[in-house]
Amino acid sequence: MMVESWLPILVFAIPTICGVISLSFRRASALFHSVIAVLGLAGTFAISVAITSDVLRGNVLVALNNAVYADGLSALMELLGSCMGMLVAIYSIRYIPIHVARRPDAPQRLSTYYGLLLLFLGMMNWTCVTNSIVWLYVTLEATTLATVFLVTFYWERRSLEAGYKYFMLVTIGIIFSLFGLVLIYSGAVELPEMQGRDVLLITELSRIGRKIPRSVVLLANALLIAGFGAKAGLVPFHAWLPDAHAEAPAPISALLSGIVIKVGAYAIARTATIFAPQYPPIIVFIAIMASLSMVVGILMALVQDDIKRMLAYSSVSQIGYVVEGLGLGTYLGIYGGLFHLANHTIVKALLFLSAGAIAHVTGTRKMSELGGLVHRMPVTAVCFFIGALAIGGLPPFNVFMSKFTLFAAVADAGLIWAAVIAVFTGLLTVACFVRAAMRIFWGKPSEITQAALAYANGGEGRLPMSMVIPMVLLAILTVVIGLYPGLIHPLLDSATECILKVLRGAF
Repeated sequence: MMVESWLPILVFAIPTICGVISLSFRRASALFHSVIAVLGLAGTFAISVAITSDVLRGNVLVALNNAVYADGLSALMELLGSCMGMLVAIYSIRYIPIHVARRPDAPQRLSTYYGLLLLFLGMMNWTCVTNSIVWLYVTLEATTLATVFLVTFYWERRSLEAGYKYFMLVTIGIIFSLFGLVLIYSGAVELPEMQGRDVLLITELSRIGRKIPRSVVLLANALLIAGFGAKAGLVPFHAWLPDAHAEAPAPISALLSGIVIKVGAYAIARTATIFAPQYPPIIVFIAIMASLSMVVGILMALVQDDIKRMLAYSSVSQIGYVVEGLGLGTYLGIYGGLFHLANHTIVKALLFLSAGAIAHVTGTRKMSELGGLVHRMPVTAVCFFIGALAIGGLPPFNVFMSKFTLFAAVADAGLIWAAVIAVFTGLLTVACFVRAAMRIFWGKPSEITQAALAYANGGEGRLPMSMVIPMVLLAILTVVIGLYPGLIHPLLDSATECILKVLRGAF
């Protein structure tokens, strides 16, 4: 049942307003900016919970003549985004001021950091509640603009290069998706069924997916998958991702891997999946690209020495699982894709925050320069090891359940070759991350590590509680969802049914 509500507007208006406030008071203290960010994101999280509660009761929240539309899929994305954003803001309270303390423009840099963080989350939430293909493109581009300046936050040569590459590749990529949306619009606007209707609404396009000419649909979907795939970091559009993840501040790396690339997958779910079940070549095309991303991503991760680059290439691999599931167009595939999207968001944020803690204490991200940290950083060691086992798909952690669901869905769709590739990638992921964890925490300490730990915090390697708490909470979520996957089943089921409803045109 459709219910008029202000909640879908507030979920993106509040972080956007808080972001503007933070950017406006450039010389305010670090405490001011951090309080604005945490309170704004806590309020956004509370609204996301309220939207989720309404959605689980069978309601769809709409506003502005259905231009704003919050269903189960929107609720899932908003809940993940606001939760991760709040944890990232808490982690940043001590992390960011320390890293900009020596800069003469430190207050302004803090204003930029928190302001852009809030603006990104505001634009992301807007992307997830918009029902217009025009605003889907506009808000998706806005998320890119916000995160570009977060990637270049340190204003060093490598971060500037990473930000420029991210901006150019993702912006050009999303333009291809705009071309695809224009093709779909042009194919739909002349149909008799759409006379007097707003063809720009996604819910209206779903009614006539089968009636648009086949050639238009196939070309448009190729453009959509390429364009939104660039945002998601799919191979071969992934070149921006390793540099951006590696050079951004650790909390932003967690946000990039946990949320930013998922917005691209969300856009594919909202658009390309409208046509996938009626056109088998689209399913095969998505499966090929997803499988390529899985293999290339994990092979590149295996040869990295930089922890953050290893995690970044792993994200290229893992997003392949998400997109493959969504592209199948079946209940099991979509459910598995969304389940993996949620699990990967939690686990990869945990791993990036752990990597940030390691670099914060030791001053290096190179695994060859690390070792023996288990005794100095036991909490970080436990959190990283939980994340490493989870991302590899081992029980009893959450990713095991989502990967198993995806394996079954791909095999059930008759794509045995894709299922084999997915299982093979999972085994390589286990080897990659367990090896990294053993090397960092149980390996022989290097001279660089010993010197860094002797200097940091009187040789105790202690972390501020504001950095420890988000890691511990994410580690607990990883275990709890693995043991009790039914906790998030109602929301995943609702989100899956939303996509299937689009496929059936049942609006």
